[in-house]
Amino acid sequence: MEKPLYPSPYMRITQGYMTGTHSDSYAIDDAGSDSGIDYIVAPFTGMVKKIYQSDANEVWLESLEPVIYPDGTVDYMTMLFAHDNDVSNLFVGKVIAKGERFYEEGTKGNASGNHVHMECGKGKFTGSGWHQNKSGYWSINNGKNPTECLWIDDSITILDSHGYTFKKIVEEIPSPPDIEDNTKEEEETLPPTEDDSNREETTPEPETNKPTPRLIFTCQKDDTYAIELKKGQKLYLS
Repeated sequence: MEKPLYPSPYMRITQGYMTGTHSDSYAIDDAGSDSGIDYIVAPFTGMVKKIYQSDANEVWLESLEPVIYPDGTVDYMTMLFAHDNDVSNLFVGKVIAKGERFYEEGTKGNASGNHVHMECGKGKFTGSGWHQNKSGYWSINNGKNPTECLWIDDSITILDSHGYTFKKIVEEIPSPPDIEDNTKEEEETLPPTEDDSNREETTPEPETNKPTPRLIFTCQKDDTYAIELKKGQKLYLS
């Protein structure tokens, strides 16, 4: 979900809201880096909803999806831009990616010196896109303070904020995942060994019930001999 970014890479606000020709509106004028013509980028990925060339080449850009406001609100946003000298590159229904150059400062309409007139509106494009306020000026519908709509980051060079404070996008560095310590070598499980120095010498016990052999016959030569035995008799040979 996108965070709408201040659309001029150089913030130099020359007229604030609720004053002069911006009475009863949250419009601001930005003159960019110098008196020349600087480009304006899309604050969010949006679609051109209306182009009004009979006055100051006003263009309304509506976010394609809900965006995150600096106070955490999630809603659609519509912005109004004015004073570009040439909007022939735009048409209703054109989709513009966030950060894409699409508009320029200029002097078209009631303007002195190159600048862009900007207004933020909460929600989607409604009705004709604007209304005539009680001071007689035309203002975007559902107008909202730009400091409550737009973010800044390190890509914005602030030359004059007109005393306004915009919330800054701080890139969050993710914490490294927990990693198991695999540096220890696994201990091998070996069969127990005996220390020869501690090994006790054992002497086999003598066989106690074994009968003592008795000579009964001496073989004189290799041959076959038969012996008849009675029940219970035992024969021992050596």
